[in-house]
Amino acid sequence: MGYTIAEKILLAHTDKKEIKPGEFIEARLDLALGNDITAPLAIAEFKKAGFTKVFDRERIVLVPDHFAPAKDLRSANQCKVLADFAKEQSLKNYFEIGCMGIEHALLPEQGLVKPGDLVIGADSHTCTYGALGCYSTGVGSTDLARGFVDGKCWFKVPPSVKFIYKGKLAKWVGGKDLILFTIGKIGVDGAIYKVMEFGGPVIRRLGMDDRFSMSNMAIEAGGRAGIIEPDEVTWEYVKQSQKEKVQVRSQKFKIRSRCPL
Repeated sequence: MGYTIAEKILLAHTDKKEIKPGEFIEARLDLALGNDITAPLAIAEFKKAGFTKVFDRERIVLVPDHFAPAKDLRSANQCKVLADFAKEQSLKNYFEIGCMGIEHALLPEQGLVKPGDLVIGADSHTCTYGALGCYSTGVGSTDLARGFVDGKCWFKVPPSVKFIYKGKLAKWVGGKDLILFTIGKIGVDGAIYKVMEFGGPVIRRLGMDDRFSMSNMAIEAGGRAGIIEPDEVTWEYVKQSQKEKVQVRSQKFKIRSRCPL
């Protein structure tokens, strides 16, 4: 049976022998992401349910990038919830102010997401990492809380729609233009609960920044994910991000393992 990229990744994270679109599956996660808007809700549900220990302190990422720097006390408290939980659970991937940036740029740069991974994030633009050839999708805070508990999540296997881009881009035209044009053609509801798979010669000539821009906006058409098949451009980016991570660690900067709490 021929599977799409998304189906191959989802299947590989289950114990099933086959899956099909529309089927509900329980799958193992490689990473669970939360920010200062959504993670406090997940943390509250995690504790409310009586759990005291996360499934893996290395596979949960918390990034306070919406309310930080805080504009008022309520915003500051949202960020503090993340810091307190990260300290309590000894999370390796908590990124404090001064050691972070926009979460969806940060995770790829730090080598936290890789081709073939299954990633959830309580943020709709988690689909960004599909540019690396992983299945990454936004979920609700309660789904994230469940991910904290046992590193698993329920998914409805989505159908995929493949978009092939041919020809040559005009000067100054990039990935953002391509995805806006595409959404303009199919509409903001054109990919509801579907995977948008981007391919073709134009995509293969795009750099990673343009690819991230395209995958990031799959949700703007209702898509569950925006995936690009990994190629030499992808692997060179992954190789470089891993190399830089090792270099920073060797200099004793606390990057993946956050700033001092």
